[in-house]
Amino acid sequence: MLHRRLGRNGPEVSALGLGCMGMSQSYGSADPAEAVATLDRALELGVTFLDTADIYGPFTNEELVGRSIQGRRERVFLATKCGFVPGAAGSPSRIDGSPEHIRAACDESLRRLGVQTIDLYYLHRVDPRTPIEESVRAMANLIEDGKVRYLGLSEVSGKTLRRATAVHPITAVQSEYSLWTRDPEDGVLPVCRELGVGFVPFSPLGRGFLSGSLRSVDAFGENDFRRDIPRFQPENLGTNLAAVDRFAEIAKRKGHTPAQLALAWLLAQGEDIVPIPGTKRRKYLEENLAAAEIRLAKADLAEIEAAVPKGWAAGNRYSPASQALVDR
Repeated sequence: MLHRRLGRNGPEVSALGLGCMGMSQSYGSADPAEAVATLDRALELGVTFLDTADIYGPFTNEELVGRSIQGRRERVFLATKCGFVPGAAGSPSRIDGSPEHIRAACDESLRRLGVQTIDLYYLHRVDPRTPIEESVRAMANLIEDGKVRYLGLSEVSGKTLRRATAVHPITAVQSEYSLWTRDPEDGVLPVCRELGVGFVPFSPLGRGFLSGSLRSVDAFGENDFRRDIPRFQPENLGTNLAAVDRFAEIAKRKGHTPAQLALAWLLAQGEDIVPIPGTKRRKYLEENLAAAEIRLAKADLAEIEAAVPKGWAAGNRYSPASQALVDR
């Protein structure tokens, strides 16, 4: 597995990480045994960067990851997040970026993960009631206490990132970024590069859509949150399928799966890009990791751009409720 540096002065991690959310929620029924086997296989194949959060499950994903890394903590760069407060049904009910919540959430994450230190601690979303400076200062105190090594932010604007880095260095920003969500290119990504902050794309396969295998919301289980995403709705799906089919044809001609080509495209956007494709199955893990070996020439990138140009996706990437939580 190739490695990349997370930020200008940050640690080296595997060029592709593993997003663990889907092992516990959002993408249909969980399969804990296969999830553990997938985590084991990821470590065998050289993945060092694992991503979880306290809200995933809620709480159960951290426990799953924690059990899986027992006895091999030194092989893992472990990222988790705080800020979401679960409601009665387990889904996020509100954001709390207060110092009190951050301190308490960190202690609970350490307990569930079974570790003494979290390598990368993100604020999952910006709390509109708490100045970002207060949240980051509280997170920086966790570094002083030896509970956290590096700080990160998720789904933040460039303006917020500047305010945060004035308080303490930020190692990584995590946001959705892929061939069907290129918003960061005109927003936070240039600021990350100016400030030397690493960029960690989540959902680099467009919630699985860029694999080319999703043709209808009927393929999703009742508890799959993609049922509520506008891009999967009938009024947008036809347009999006036509584009992804064009992309899939390019991948086929080049001898790759659409998922592999989508990840290779993302890796080609800069050495500061460290995607974390999520999966709960070994089959897809192995397919995804093979993308790190693909090298795309300028002509390849131009062909992809012509087939799926920036802004091609029809519909918003989140439901209105979820979109309202994204910092602007």
